[in-house]
Amino acid sequence: MDLTHINGLSVTTVMTILSEIDPDLSRFANVKHFCSWLGLCPGTKISGGKVLSAHTRHSTNRVRQALKLAAMSLSPSDSALGVFYRRLCVRMDEPRANTAVAHKLARMVHFMLARGEAILDQGQQRYEEQQRERSVATLRRCASALGFEIPPTGQPTCPPVPFNVS
Repeated sequence: MDLTHINGLSVTTVMTILSEIDPDLSRFANVKHFCSWLGLCPGTKISGGKVLSAHTRHSTNRVRQALKLAAMSLSPSDSALGVFYRRLCVRMDEPRANTAVAHKLARMVHFMLARGEAILDQGQQRYEEQQRERSVATLRRCASALGFEIPPTGQPTCPPVPFNVS
């Protein structure tokens, strides 16, 4: 269970995390409680079905700061987390993307410490393939909702027309 196998986490970041929290995470009921304790979960305030705010609370938690710095270091990375960070930066502003990636890192740390599972990076290419598959599936669902059908990419869309030379 080497936390430095997670991309973005250096030895000093791991030492900060382990010095602030006990490697035995029994005081947290689940990963959601852990991320909430770090202040990385959005606190949605809803009134009358309308979302009033979804900001994360401000915190001086050292683990949170270390994870946010680790998330920022993923910007030039060729890992799946680096691509995830850059993809989020396109959709939202950089501080929010940084918090979202820090939240993902916190979940990975919790799973490694609580379950003893190794986290393997799938790489940039595999991540982009998965994103493409999700996009195609979404387009197929939207097309079927409108009454259209998108054929698989390996099949021709029209039957071949015979060509007669006379």
